[in-house]
Amino acid sequence: MTITFAALEKSQRLLMEAKLSPIQGTRFQPTGFPDLGAALYEGPDGSPMLLVESAQSMANRLEAVCWDENQDDWVAPLKGIPLIKVVDKDNTPLTNSILDSHRLNSPYILEGKDKTVLDMLKKELADMEEGRVDLKKLARIVMKLDTNTLLHGLFLAKKELAGGRLRFPRAISSFIEAKNVKTASSGGVKNDSVNPKGDTAKGFGNVPFARDEFVSPEITAYFNIDLAQIRAFGLGKEAKNLLIALALFKIQKFLQTGLRLRTACDLTCTGLTVTLPENYGIPSLEDLEKELPAMIEACASLFSEPRMTTVTYRK
Repeated sequence: MTITFAALEKSQRLLMEAKLSPIQGTRFQPTGFPDLGAALYEGPDGSPMLLVESAQSMANRLEAVCWDENQDDWVAPLKGIPLIKVVDKDNTPLTNSILDSHRLNSPYILEGKDKTVLDMLKKELADMEEGRVDLKKLARIVMKLDTNTLLHGLFLAKKELAGGRLRFPRAISSFIEAKNVKTASSGGVKNDSVNPKGDTAKGFGNVPFARDEFVSPEITAYFNIDLAQIRAFGLGKEAKNLLIALALFKIQKFLQTGLRLRTACDLTCTGLTVTLPENYGIPSLEDLEKELPAMIEACASLFSEPRMTTVTYRK
């Protein structure tokens, strides 16, 4: 099949919902927050709700499924997309712009002694020190150097770069919620068979603990691709199609391989539905894997050469 996105031309967003359930049993463990724990809240209709996975965490998970840890590279269908790798003085991989917390704004890319990327950005963006930020020009530079950041979002928070005003929001966002949740309370004990009354502050002794998990009849993952923002980059049809395909690849790959969120939160997808635009058929993961290599090469003129920029990090 040849993937086409013509049916999306008049849509501002591509919205999807995936129904999830525990792969075994009924309980699951949600994400937790410091000084808060589980994010329990009341829905608009009074239903007890639970945030299972936050937008920040989902952004990371959607990119983790694109990376081959063993090869330290994109998974096979995505090879050829520009990125930035960071190595140490011995050429050992440290991080990269796909997995690092700040992506292109990573301190390992911009704050070390190797100023390759910083100097390039300063040169390319010199005319934005004053006046309005030219977001189309910024998008062209990011497309060339670190394409995925156009989907992930960017905040170049450095005064040397247009006074820290260079940013655009995520073009793909996601979160997971559970509705009508109930608490499944349990507990346990960390046993010390050698010295049960030992100093627990030092890791000795028996330590009892409480544990809260949850059950829900309705766990839903929500996905939002901002088509209007992707079009506003002004990068041309091939780039627009590549970005949409990459976003869909992330979603389909995550739903097939990325749903083991935690030890006690292993989920499975029972159905994926498009809620906007109506009746749009999402390409399968298999079709995306087949067509993405050609879509990547169709954008070759927009990419840097070599497509991998290497930065050596030294404090």
